[in-house]
Amino acid sequence: MIADVLADAATRMDRAVESAKDDFATVRTGRANPQLFQKILVDYYGTPTPLAQLASLNNIEARTIVVTPYDKSALKAIEEAIRNTPNLGANPTNDGNLVRVTMPELTEERRKEFVKIVRTKGEDAKVHVRGIRRKAKDDLDSLKSDVGEDEISRGEKELDALTKAHVDLIDEALKRKEAELLEV
Repeated sequence: MIADVLADAATRMDRAVESAKDDFATVRTGRANPQLFQKILVDYYGTPTPLAQLASLNNIEARTIVVTPYDKSALKAIEEAIRNTPNLGANPTNDGNLVRVTMPELTEERRKEFVKIVRTKGEDAKVHVRGIRRKAKDDLDSLKSDVGEDEISRGEKELDALTKAHVDLIDEALKRKEAELLEV
């Protein structure tokens, strides 16, 4: 029973760490990266649709991405969605067949702004992991009548170690992203 609670918590914490890493990837650095466009939703016939489902994304130069839509009628909507994405600062151009997105050079001030955004995302991920820990602890406490207090205490220590390991993983990913952002 305790092992089940810990296994469930570990799985959920792993997903939280992966989600945090995906979130970090959506914050741009000096280079253009197709992952920046993963969370962009395009209004496609009245339905918000992920850009990756509507077009292929190719990185042709260090700061240029070419978006080739599968359906040419979606060109305007794709261009508009990219232009309206906050914290991207991209200026897309449409040539009738594809959308070319050139990323502007990052200033020192903008880099520091992005570091703040990444730190906020990292803190949100850590709060989520701690929330998973809280729920798992409640689940362990509800088992107190079925198993002894010593077993519950051991389970809580394992849960704390698990939580610390996942928070450390988020911190490592955060440090890597900050270094990447501040690198000129």
